[in-house]
Formats: sequence, structure tokens, C-alpha cells
Amino acid sequence: MGHITFVVGGARSGKSSYAVGLASKAKKAAFIATCEALDREMALRIKKHRRDRPGSWTTYEEPRELAALVNSLHAGHDFVLIDCLTLFVSNLILKKRKPGEIERHINSVIKALKKRKSPSVIVSNEVGLGIVPNTRLGRDFRDVAGSINKVVAERSDRMVFMISGIPWRIK
Repeated sequence: MGHITFVVGGARSGKSSYAVGLASKAKKAAFIATCEALDREMALRIKKHRRDRPGSWTTYEEPRELAALVNSLHAGHDFVLIDCLTLFVSNLILKKRKPGEIERHINSVIKALKKRKSPSVIVSNEVGLGIVPNTRLGRDFRDVAGSINKVVAERSDRMVFMISGIPWRIK
């Protein structure tokens, strides 16, 4: 069964760098990016992240159909890294997907990762430690993202909380 590590933390806490470090010994990693380049600033961030990854890794950009993608990955990948779950949740919310539907999809992703022989990492933002958003959409996003993080944390084999660049192993 595939071993899942869940890496969670605040913005700019070092989550992605830590996750890439976990995958650094992989010869043929599958990097699954959930972000869409919807503006110039995000396009530049994506470009930088691509440059930072080893050339032997295969990058898949999938904003909404993670379970199908994970199920379609060939066995040659010796590591799967999903970055990030928070953007994935946001993408689904903006497509009017309901919380229960999003949770079912996450459970399908976890099931697909557990079937693999290779280890995997899921990266997500901890969105519940900040201020309460002042819009309904913001509060809905925070609530769904928090619920999804709980599901992934419970079903993961290991969990690391990043605080100011320092990994804190939770389980």
C-alpha cells in the first residue's frame, strides 16, 4: 500500500520546499500541480516552480480531476507529489461543487494513492488559523478546506505541520 505524507502549514511556511525535499531521492516522480495560471503573477510563480523541479520528474497540471489522474499514472513513477490541495478545493468550489462532492473526490484520491506501491505527499494550506473571512465565499472556502484537511490528515500515514520553515511531525 502507498504511504501518504500530508504536509500542511500557512502561506510561505516552506510546505512545497519540504515536500520536494521528501521526493528528492525519487528517480521518476510524478508532480501533480493543481494551480491554474489565471493571471500574470501566478504564471510567473508556476514558471519558477517548474524550474525548481528536477528534470527527471514528470509534471501533470490537473486543477479538478485528481482521482482520475492518479489512477492513470503508470507504475514507473516512484513518488507522487500533489501540490496543492487548497487550490484544488478552491477550483472545485468555483465550479459550484458541493462540500460532500469534494469530500468524495478527496476520498477517491486517497484511495488511488493507497493502491500505489510508491510513496506520496499531499501539500495543503492550514486556512483555519487566520482571521475569519469577511465574505460568504471566503468562509465557505475556509470551512470546506478545513474539513478536507481533516479527512486527509486522518487517512494519511504521516503528517507534518510546517511553521516558519520548520517541520513539526504531528503523526
